[in-house]
Amino acid sequence: MYSFSPFNRLIKAAVLSVAFFMSADVALAQPFKKLVWSDEFNGTGLPDANKWGYDTAMGCPKICGWGNNELQYYTHKNTRNVRQENGMLVVEAHKEKMGNAQYTSARIVTKNKGDWKYGRIEVRAKLPAGRGMWPAIWMLPTDAKYGGWPHSGEIDIMENVGYWPDSVLATVHTNAFNGMKGTQKTKGLNFKDLSTAFHVYSIEWDATKIRFYVDDQLCNEFKNTGKGKDEWPFDQRFHLLINIAVGGNWGGAKGVDDSIFPQKMFVDYVRVYQ
Repeated sequence: MYSFSPFNRLIKAAVLSVAFFMSADVALAQPFKKLVWSDEFNGTGLPDANKWGYDTAMGCPKICGWGNNELQYYTHKNTRNVRQENGMLVVEAHKEKMGNAQYTSARIVTKNKGDWKYGRIEVRAKLPAGRGMWPAIWMLPTDAKYGGWPHSGEIDIMENVGYWPDSVLATVHTNAFNGMKGTQKTKGLNFKDLSTAFHVYSIEWDATKIRFYVDDQLCNEFKNTGKGKDEWPFDQRFHLLINIAVGGNWGGAKGVDDSIFPQKMFVDYVRVYQ
């Protein structure tokens, strides 16, 4: 999610390959049993400030795109864009002007409030729909021990783009494997109801591998090659991000349909086990 200029070209090629998708169910290992952090979103108003902070587009003078040429302005503590409601977290994108952007949305983060090295991270969510949507559930390093992106890594638990509505992708970025080089490690699965039903998006991460699941079906696996931090920077703390981007290099590859707004992502819960 962080920077995907050449990522768009790789994804277009991947769409043409049926082999890109894994259709077989794979048993979940489930080595992580102890619940160490969770949010069930049973409150009202803004998300729990003890668990969530905000990435905002404040101070972005021209394009509020976080390196991806996205079109939204991520707001700060605005219940129009993020709130707890009916036992759910709601992230909502609107067609409205703010600053230099024509759209608003939210990007909430657990940085320094929920940071983990290894474990099972699972998020039950229902996605927005429509051309131009780019929802993501993902992780970034809290301490950036090995330097700025992509040196310290990125874990994309779930990404979807609205013009490709039946597909979810799971991706790893490192210094050796990343979107700037077109070498990121990506695989995906097909579902027909991503915007009408809830699915559980999760990873199981230890010192040897990261496995990505959708409803306990294996989506991707990235193994520690033992060749060092350029290929495996995942021996440090990471935190969670949840957001809806609008447009951008990948999400906006086929434009944005302004008739679809507002669009919402619903999150039933976030649970972390170790």
